[in-house]
Amino acid sequence: MTDDALVAEATSARAHAYAPYSQFRVGAAVLGGSGQVYRGCNVENGSYPLCVCAERVAIMNAIAAGESRVSRLAVVTDTSPPASPCGACRQVIFELGGPECVVTFASTDGDRRQLLARELLPEGFDGALLRDRAPR
Repeated sequence: MTDDALVAEATSARAHAYAPYSQFRVGAAVLGGSGQVYRGCNVENGSYPLCVCAERVAIMNAIAAGESRVSRLAVVTDTSPPASPCGACRQVIFELGGPECVVTFASTDGDRRQLLARELLPEGFDGALLRDRAPR
């Protein structure tokens, strides 16, 4: 899948964002290991801590559908320069996409930036330390 196609999927997902408080609509799309694309949009809530970012919705949709990893992610906002993922999303991308996951953030007016997950979250935590621990 091309970057353009993944950005187009994220742009389509953005139309479904539920953002009545911030009016900041975000769409995301991820490419699963199977080649299938999964979309997500941000979903706000009047109790702000319960809001969920588009990136995490897309990744969780992929995992819920049976994917074990995602290889690419595109996120679209209407800001220029394009907004990059928040810290919580960076952690989820790093763990479920791996340090080499390609992240494209784009604006609705065509600006783009692309980084690897390891560049977004240097020295990221992927949970390997937890898996390697013996029960106490």
